[in-house]
Amino acid sequence: MRKILLVALFCISMVGPSQAADTAPIKSDPVWLTESRASIKAEKYDLAIKQLQAANETNSADWNNLLGYSLRKKQPPDLVGAEKYYQAALKIDPNHRGALEYYGKLKLINNDLAGAEALLARLDKACTFGCEEYSDLKEAVQKYKSKK
Repeated sequence: MRKILLVALFCISMVGPSQAADTAPIKSDPVWLTESRASIKAEKYDLAIKQLQAANETNSADWNNLLGYSLRKKQPPDLVGAEKYYQAALKIDPNHRGALEYYGKLKLINNDLAGAEALLARLDKACTFGCEEYSDLKEAVQKYKSKK
């Protein structure tokens, strides 16, 4: 029983700190991350884009994910730009849960069900014990299928 508990604790510790756009800030987050998340939460996507571009943290998976998210959600959306940043986020962190979810939703917008399902499968592996990002993308895929 002790071995099982140790294995479970180890697995939990392996789940990375990747965060979605709507995740609550952590005290140690850089200012650009806290500010851009607040702008996104307020649905001020153009402001979030400016804040992220000013930070220019191109080596951060969170930065790329949030920029992709903001580009996808702004009006009018920049879907090509969003895809570029989701891909960059996943190149940096292949298990970034936010980028996997949001890129999957972008795939659905582009009528790429197979692509969305592939990202859902990746999320299933990244979320060892299930996670909100997996549930949200799974629901979006189911809604997409019911409309077809």
